[in-house]
Amino acid sequence: MTARSAPTLEMVAERAGVSRATVSRVVNGSPRVTEETLAAVNAAIAELNYTPNRAARSLANRRSMAIALVIPEDTTRFFGDPYFAAIVHGISRVLDDTDYVLNLHLASSGAQFDKTVGYLLGGNVDGALVVSHHTDDHLLAELGSSIPVVFGGRPLDTQATDSYYVDVDNAIAAADGTRYLIEHGRRRIGTVAGPADMPAGIDRLAGWRAALTDAGLESTAVVRGDFTLAGGVRATRELLDAHPDLDAIFVASDLMAMGTVTVLRERGLAVPDQVAVMGFDDSPAALASEIPLTTVRQPSVEQGERMARILLGLLDGETMPQRHIMPTEVVVRESA
Repeated sequence: MTARSAPTLEMVAERAGVSRATVSRVVNGSPRVTEETLAAVNAAIAELNYTPNRAARSLANRRSMAIALVIPEDTTRFFGDPYFAAIVHGISRVLDDTDYVLNLHLASSGAQFDKTVGYLLGGNVDGALVVSHHTDDHLLAELGSSIPVVFGGRPLDTQATDSYYVDVDNAIAAADGTRYLIEHGRRRIGTVAGPADMPAGIDRLAGWRAALTDAGLESTAVVRGDFTLAGGVRATRELLDAHPDLDAIFVASDLMAMGTVTVLRERGLAVPDQVAVMGFDDSPAALASEIPLTTVRQPSVEQGERMARILLGLLDGETMPQRHIMPTEVVVRESA
């Protein structure tokens, strides 16, 4: 008994009553076919269960039909932070309707970073999406001169002024979150800030500080975390040791804020009666916390979708916006 052979382009052409070239034009999305011909070819494709040969198409149009998602973090950070899951979900929702496949690259060390850059420049992908970049990831910004690159978050590298990116205004968003605490009577507000080598860490700290300065309040109670749960625990302990009289803490991510709530409860401080807590992201971590978090919502799934759409537009030769800033809002729950 012989295995049934896979349907070919020629078989589709014969079933539809058209030439092989016409079928090829339909498969590749060419507008140079009539509606009647398009319907006939699509019907034949469905009847035969024909799947286009990706390798042949890639050779024909000089594309790999692959997009890289580059995250300069280790596996623990990637799989432990729900922010990344939301970004990947948004990207996948867009790419599911295309022939592109998504390649994930985690590159936290120098050797991994160099290998990733070499892979991206070796013709293996048509474009790249970069999320969670740091100041020492400057080579990623330079990739834009070789392949289309879209960043999740503004690049810090001063050479990346022409980069494409999708972000929220982290400074304004953090100021909004801090202002909420001030408007609800909090006067001694500390912060567990993000890393100093990441745009989000820098901008959210600046927003917190600006809101306090505008209100005539001190902005000296600062300890930096690393956007992880453990980092939030460590930073909160250090912050409370230095400033035990705080009545509110603005935390630069929900995951760190979970750690903040845990430490406050360990020390017998009631949340929010004695110390209010404001997170950032509105990720699943906000609801997984011991006390549901009041937080600044950024639309992470939509950010992923927008990044993917901009990159697809660039790959198709379209003129796309270089900077796309998405809205944020304060979501009120029990912690503040």
